[in-house]
Amino acid sequence: MKIGVPKEIKVHEYRVGLVPAGVRELTAAGHRVLVETGAGAGIGFDDAAYRAAGAQIATTAEAVFADSELIVKVKEPQLVECARLKPDQVLFTYLHLAADRDQTQALMASGATAIAYETVTAVDGSLPLLTPMSEVAGRMSVQVGASCLQKANGGFGVLLGGVPGVAPAKVVILGGGVSGTHAAEMAVGLRADVTVVDRSVKRLRELSALFGNQLKTAYSTAQTIEELVRDADLVIGAVLIAGAAAPKLVTRAMVESMKPGAVLVDIAIDQGGCFETSRPTTHAEPTFTAHGVIHYCVTNMPGAVPRTSTFALTNATLPYVKAIADRGWRDALARDPGLGNGLNVHAGQVTHPAVASALGLDFRAFKAA
Repeated sequence: MKIGVPKEIKVHEYRVGLVPAGVRELTAAGHRVLVETGAGAGIGFDDAAYRAAGAQIATTAEAVFADSELIVKVKEPQLVECARLKPDQVLFTYLHLAADRDQTQALMASGATAIAYETVTAVDGSLPLLTPMSEVAGRMSVQVGASCLQKANGGFGVLLGGVPGVAPAKVVILGGGVSGTHAAEMAVGLRADVTVVDRSVKRLRELSALFGNQLKTAYSTAQTIEELVRDADLVIGAVLIAGAAAPKLVTRAMVESMKPGAVLVDIAIDQGGCFETSRPTTHAEPTFTAHGVIHYCVTNMPGAVPRTSTFALTNATLPYVKAIADRGWRDALARDPGLGNGLNVHAGQVTHPAVASALGLDFRAFKAA
């Protein structure tokens, strides 16, 4: 199969769809890999590294899209990239369509087959291609939150872990899944006062067993969230409903009740965000202030640490890329229903129920076999 890896063009996005080691696996299996020049520069790999792995180098993105059957990316295609897609092509990348009507309609208009990393499922129902970036984003959320809390950055001026004789900052994490757990691990490691909120009692028990008395847990209700947010220094939104828009757990009124200089970090912003006051930001301008509260809502957080992120992502995606290339996308989806759950758009139709519901579009189920 002809596999194309274009350079990412989202603002300050330095990740790349495949590292050279992944390219080598694919070319050794008889596939042709076409990589856009400079695609790996942001993670320290030049064109020579890709050539050594067996890739061919294309001088333009147009050439990659024009001569590939399978396009492997990291971030959702920008509208100019959607326009380059063709009905006989497969796109394999993060899409996050539930919060992006324009991209959804552009993909539908292209006629291409779009498979989203974030809705591929494993046998146990987990999200294997979202997990590595959720781990990165969860860990990063505490780093960026701590930075935003510094007075010079507009924050309240508190140190997460405090010092002897001075209380630590109060950190509230909404969601005890992958991102929330990794955020908790970092915040606990910095000796903050950490509370994780989740609607699964089972998950709260697991977190309590994992962290012991270093972590507080709370069952998710509107009243609980309202009370915790009001007193928090840093709130991290880490909720996820696969493929669907994130629920707005923190209302504008709750944000207005927070102390000036408190910080909100919305990991769920790719799916629309879980704070009512959130709006997407970029690494170029990562924060804004609403009601005196600093909001960090960058839609590609792991792009700030692209080398770590790309290696972690390729480790997870490569087996799926190889399956699609070896068998063709239809047979690959038929053999692996979890990969089939990644199909979001095909032949101008939305094929994922959560995406269709979030955007008010018609849903058409696709049967691979």
